[in-house]
Formats: sequence, structure tokens, C-alpha cells
Amino acid sequence: MAVSAGSDALFTGEEPVRYTSSQWADRGFCGRCGTHLFYYLKPNDEFIVSVGIFTDQEFDFTHQIFVEEKPAFYQFSNHTHMMTGEEVIAASQSNIKSDA
Repeated sequence: MAVSAGSDALFTGEEPVRYTSSQWADRGFCGRCGTHLFYYLKPNDEFIVSVGIFTDQEFDFTHQIFVEEKPAFYQFSNHTHMMTGEEVIAASQSNIKSDA
């Protein structure tokens, strides 16, 4: 699970290791232990941050992505916006084209 942190995410401590995983996204990892910290969407200038790194924080669960890949037993009680992987990629690629 992850949360949008916008474009101004600030990481304290050791500098994250950033890896360009595709034309439209980077992944960030802890430089010390390798824990996944964030997914950065380049077209949106948006950090998607793993919720596990936060303490004493509550989040609203509003949408799910890559829903066709979720295990059948995953069923959340609240209604969310759901997107397939194809829809997520198409939306990100349309942002790349519009920025060019």
C-alpha cells in the first residue's frame, strides 16, 4: 500500500538510492537496508510512498491500481476507484505525450 506525497516529498537520514525503472517512473530504496521507499511518477511529478514508513498516521483508502493482478482473496470493505494496469500505464503515457 502506498500514499501520494505530491512533488515535495522529503526523505531524512541517508539519501535514497533512485533507480530509473521505466521512461515514466523511478523507484527509490533505502541506501542502507534496501527497503522500497517510493515510486516516482515523472509525468505527474509525484512521489507515491510506501505507507509502512509512516508511524502514527492515518490514511483514506481511495483507489486501487493493477486490480487484475490482485489475489482473489483481497476484498476491501470500502468502495474505491479501481484501475487496471493497462489503464494506469495509458494514463501515465498520455501525460508524457502531453508534456512533450
